[in-house]
Amino acid sequence: MRFRNVCRRDVVVGIAVSGTTPFVWGALGEAKSRGATTILVCFNPFLKIPHSLRPTLVIAPSVGPELLTGSTRLKAGTATKMLLNIFTTLAMVRMGKVMSNLMVDLNPSNAKLRDRAARIVEELTGADHASALEELERRGWVIEKAVARLQRKKWIRAS
Repeated sequence: MRFRNVCRRDVVVGIAVSGTTPFVWGALGEAKSRGATTILVCFNPFLKIPHSLRPTLVIAPSVGPELLTGSTRLKAGTATKMLLNIFTTLAMVRMGKVMSNLMVDLNPSNAKLRDRAARIVEELTGADHASALEELERRGWVIEKAVARLQRKKWIRAS
């Protein structure tokens, strides 16, 4: 936590399937002492957490028993992946990297990504492909800037 300069502006997520991993609790404790928001993801809904150690948020779904007895953590691994996908999606939205349901903060560094950027601009503005490409080139391939400019043009023409 010290190396990463964790502070009150940060969110630290600790993942411990059983909820008892000492390393995870140490990291959450240090993050909490630095004022960060702390989240524990575990798959033990019956975990008892002393109030003094309690993270800001505990996400502890019950995934039920494994299909194969002795195969521990398979469901927990899948559930963890789903939760992390949700976290990163929400983070991208909160950071302004999404317009509508489209990821707009991408680096169009090759032909495939430039084509994707153009399609995103087309969908968000109703522009044709050539206009989208032209505006992206003018705006340094920054989707948000191309969208804003094309929307302004559209508004001016409509007035």
